[in-house]
Amino acid sequence: MGNKAKSPDEGHASGQSNKPLSLPPHSLTLTQVVDELSTDTWSGLDDAEAKRRLENYGANDLGETADVSVVKILIAQVANAMTMVLILAMAVSFGIRSWIEGGVVTFVILLNIVVGFFQEWSAEKTMDSLRSLSSPTARVIRGGQQSTIPSAEIVPGDVIEIKTGDTLPADIRVFEAVNFETDEALLTGESLPVRKNEDATFPEKTGPGDRLNVAYSSSNVTKGRAKGVVFATGVYTEIGAIASQLRESESKVRPVKKRGPNGHAKPHRYLEAYTLTTTDAIGRFLGLNVGTPLQKKLSKLAMLLFGIAVLCAIIVLAANEFNATQEVIIYAVATGLSMIPASLVVVLTITMAAGTKSMVKRNVVVRNLKSLEALGGVTDICSDKTGTLTQGKMIARGAWIPGVGTYTIENSTAPQDPTIGDVRFHLESPSKINLKAGGDACGELVGLEKLQPTASKGLEEFLNVASLANLAAVKKKDDGNWEAHGDPTEIAIQVFAARFGLDRSRMTKGDTATWEDLVELPFDSDVKRMSVIMRHSSGKAHAFTKGAVERVIQSCTSVTTDPDESGSITEEFREEILRNMDALASLGLRVLALASKPFEGKVEKGADVERALVESNLVFRGLIGLYDPPRPESAPAVRQCHEAGIEVHMLTGDHPETAKAIAIEVGILPSVERMQRISQDVAKSLVMAASEFDSLTDEQVDELPVLPLVVARCAPSTKVRMIEALHRRGRFCAMTGDGVNDSPSLKRADVGIAMGQAGSDVAKEASDIVLTDDNFASILAAIEEGRRIFDNIQKFDLHVLAENVAQAGTLLVGLAFKDSTGLSVFPLAPVQVVWIIMATSGMPDMGLGFERAVPDILQRPPQSLKTGIFTLEFLVDMVVYGLWITALCLSSFTLVVFGFGDGNLGVGCNESYNESCELVFRARATTFACLTWFALFLAWEMIDMRRSFFRMQPGSKRYFTQWIIDVWRNQFLFWAIVTGFVTLFPLIYIPVINTVVFKHAPIDWEWGVVFVEAGLFFAGVESWKWCKRVYFRRKARGSLGVDYKNMEIEDRMFGRYYTSDTVMSDDTTKEKV
Repeated sequence: MGNKAKSPDEGHASGQSNKPLSLPPHSLTLTQVVDELSTDTWSGLDDAEAKRRLENYGANDLGETADVSVVKILIAQVANAMTMVLILAMAVSFGIRSWIEGGVVTFVILLNIVVGFFQEWSAEKTMDSLRSLSSPTARVIRGGQQSTIPSAEIVPGDVIEIKTGDTLPADIRVFEAVNFETDEALLTGESLPVRKNEDATFPEKTGPGDRLNVAYSSSNVTKGRAKGVVFATGVYTEIGAIASQLRESESKVRPVKKRGPNGHAKPHRYLEAYTLTTTDAIGRFLGLNVGTPLQKKLSKLAMLLFGIAVLCAIIVLAANEFNATQEVIIYAVATGLSMIPASLVVVLTITMAAGTKSMVKRNVVVRNLKSLEALGGVTDICSDKTGTLTQGKMIARGAWIPGVGTYTIENSTAPQDPTIGDVRFHLESPSKINLKAGGDACGELVGLEKLQPTASKGLEEFLNVASLANLAAVKKKDDGNWEAHGDPTEIAIQVFAARFGLDRSRMTKGDTATWEDLVELPFDSDVKRMSVIMRHSSGKAHAFTKGAVERVIQSCTSVTTDPDESGSITEEFREEILRNMDALASLGLRVLALASKPFEGKVEKGADVERALVESNLVFRGLIGLYDPPRPESAPAVRQCHEAGIEVHMLTGDHPETAKAIAIEVGILPSVERMQRISQDVAKSLVMAASEFDSLTDEQVDELPVLPLVVARCAPSTKVRMIEALHRRGRFCAMTGDGVNDSPSLKRADVGIAMGQAGSDVAKEASDIVLTDDNFASILAAIEEGRRIFDNIQKFDLHVLAENVAQAGTLLVGLAFKDSTGLSVFPLAPVQVVWIIMATSGMPDMGLGFERAVPDILQRPPQSLKTGIFTLEFLVDMVVYGLWITALCLSSFTLVVFGFGDGNLGVGCNESYNESCELVFRARATTFACLTWFALFLAWEMIDMRRSFFRMQPGSKRYFTQWIIDVWRNQFLFWAIVTGFVTLFPLIYIPVINTVVFKHAPIDWEWGVVFVEAGLFFAGVESWKWCKRVYFRRKARGSLGVDYKNMEIEDRMFGRYYTSDTVMSDDTTKEKV
């Protein structure tokens, strides 16, 4: 099944809009296109109009997305170990004329397929809807506000912004293009990127490759930036018109290797290819080579259990001297069935689907299911600072202009409004001012009448760079409110310039324009600078540059310290610049340097200019400090990471002092007081500049006492080296990224995390998960969900396998019960075994998959992904619970037959009911009731693998009733267990069903045995959990120390860095209340 591919209306012309314009957009001016599409280049469409157009034009897709396949899901229900064994059991039952067993197994097969089909259908539909959330997005301007929306919601008339690394969501008429080039090889076959020209118009019949004012859907931006008005979406785009040529199907046939020059190979090569193709097909059929690593592992486990089931059946036959009577064969079939886990892989799929759905509610979109398994094992998070740990809403707090003085901004909380806040001015430089004191210490208040760019020559030059070496735009709306478009850093600088009356839009556009854009050199993460060349109305060209302080002053040779003269930059003055930068950075400000120069030589608009020519011999104009406040949730999230045994690393492009200040504020670095207790060599390693880290060899990095927690001035290559260093130390890391250059580190990381709002499409494609809110706290939420899913998978696996051990153990030990003819009398009938598998596994296990996180899920170290779910504790639990249930079931059978009965096992009791079998049938009913109850109660005990069922919430004051609340909380699990519990009674008491089908008889006083053994079951399981708690507490005290739980989280995390002669303060080891 799938959605039928749409096709454009008959007569649709190449290059036209969904609803044809007077001419194709490449033949119209921008103004004409905007008018005919009834939109606006500044504010775009409003939300109501966009919604109306979406209903009118339809979604921006080709209508060929694959839907959930009914056939594939049906095949998956048959192609698993459980169903295959049931089919085998059905065939054997009918083959030996055991019609009742065969009929029951047939019913169970059909029920299993139907229930499994609808469960997996629901799971696949959920996953299908989630996949759409990870589809490409677009930055659109609607109602004057920038927002990020799914590409499918783009409509004709939308105004979108695109930059390097983006994939175009639709066909657009380009405007405000700066060095804008796209790769159109997919559409035109042109191997080189195409430079766009927004001002040109072309004849109507111009071919797609020559329409230089238009950019096409699905093409990638290789250089520059632009805005565009969308004129065609979906099948009306150029790529949509030829979509049928792009559809490919991946071949599942293995190629023949080592062909000769004539295209032929030796016969054994063909045999090898055919054999591998066949084994691949069988593997796909059985689920052994498809899905996530855990799904493959569970499919292999199911096949292993299938082999064990066959072995158990052989043991049964051997114990009865291979006497192939109907009774013996049925017993063998029942023993084999007892080892098969019911719907193990299906429950896993449903659990993962539910997990990804709950993650969406926590602003995390999963692109790769294997990351769900990986998240639980993350030991280190490498995070960016701006917009992730901080709010990404920057405000200029200070500016230093040599020869002029220092401006500081106070009481401003509106990032886009230049009229809010107080401006203070001090004649001294920042290093000589007590900036932390604020108020009068920072100088006198400056009145609005004095906020003029012409107040001094130095200020004017500084503001020109701030306003013009800037891509952001700030505008006051008719209602008096301010709005801005652009990067938060540049918006903050533009707002600072606007405080003094400068407006880039007025300076570069309209009749009063005094500057003209010529060339833009976008920000480069390697050189950490951006520059523009502008032509003044006087005819002179100027270069304006801003960027990282160290990189900009490298390019500066002079500075203006007096209004009328400039001098060369001395080493002493460079040191003063760095001291002033440190003063601003110590406040947690991101500090940038501004510089400019007259540009000699002729330059044409849009020309390629050598970067080194522009960014050399500059005049230093000053520093500007921007404050990006940490998100309120960042510090608690970092603290929780530390509590969960996860180290947080900040990899940022900011100055080390800025990064250090924010890192201390959010808790990534220890507080100043704790930092003094750390040895100097370790403290030096905790904060490093990328240049210092990159200069070390791999061997030197490995010799560091600790990998840096803060890497400043970080380049994309530094991120890759950090990941490799973590891997060499056996760590498992998650890495955030948003730019094109981040894709290598995102792919190299164990979990690549892309930013949904600020991230490029290239970064999202390379990632495993996407944060829709770009928030660090969402990473922690993803890890918590990953751990919860891991826990729940472990819980239902343990429940299923412990139950399998119990059933197989009961039947195999039961071989010792032999009647007068020498044949084994089974304590559980085949139909009983099948019923227990169906009633106590499928639905309760699914309920365990929906369990919420245990209270201490973020207070324990990450899971080891090498051992996976099959830890030593898991394997021991499986054996202990399985054997305990086996012992109780066998004792119930023994008590009824030999303790309270006369020990008569009757004759032919495996085949049908007769008077001599009354005792055996009653004992079998008792064992059936015990095993059913134990399997159901074990599901409740599995809610927490260590805590008592009666005390799963350690902080609760409800000492006797908390377990009732816990049981009711997961209503799916509650009703699954109640249903299994209640259906037991009609199976025991309804005539014919009891004696003929299930081969047991009604019981009365035997319920006493069942209730006593149920009490013993809980006592045994609770005792084992108590022993485990004692063992793990002692183990933790031995490895971590007695006072570990009473220590502050910071001391737990950073205590290993303290020098041996430092002593914990009383406060840090004080008992917590």
